[in-house]
Amino acid sequence: MTQQTDFPLPADLPRPVDDGAANHLTDMVMPKVSLPSTSVRTIDLSDLRMPRTVLYCYPMTGVPGKPLPEGWDMILGARGCTPQACGFRDHYRELTELRVAVFGISTQTTEYQREMVERLHLPFEILSDSEFKLCDALRLPTFEVAGMRLLKRLTLIIRSGQIEHVFYPVFPPNESAEQVTLWLKAHGVPD
Repeated sequence: MTQQTDFPLPADLPRPVDDGAANHLTDMVMPKVSLPSTSVRTIDLSDLRMPRTVLYCYPMTGVPGKPLPEGWDMILGARGCTPQACGFRDHYRELTELRVAVFGISTQTTEYQREMVERLHLPFEILSDSEFKLCDALRLPTFEVAGMRLLKRLTLIIRSGQIEHVFYPVFPPNESAEQVTLWLKAHGVPD
């Protein structure tokens, strides 16, 4: 039996609005926060080595055969984590040619995230902020559903330890990687 690897977006997916919850992030210095990754290592987000890093934040990934929280599709910006991850997977080579590191991040545990990395064949690491260290240090926008605190979907471009650019809200999520790639190309690769 073939396992489902994608979760197509509904045609009537509601568009999230910019609620201003990410306005403070541009130019912030990345805090000394280390998070576990799906590659069984810890990443210090204050000490990223590539000229630029893309950190795409997403609420949670679905697991084939398990239902999403009640009303998930109607929560603005919630649906689309798998298509977004697949977009970054499909643009990964192009992003690395631009000298960019890519990480996904959610508040799910590393064990939960590892299922998605394997199922979708992601060539990059996913970071777990299950203790909300980065969420709280940067005051990242979050929401609650079914007793879970989840990240709102946003993407940070980090350069020299500082947030250079923020994509928020991200919509549609399946075009996020393309939007990020176009922005990076338009803003040159730092030496």
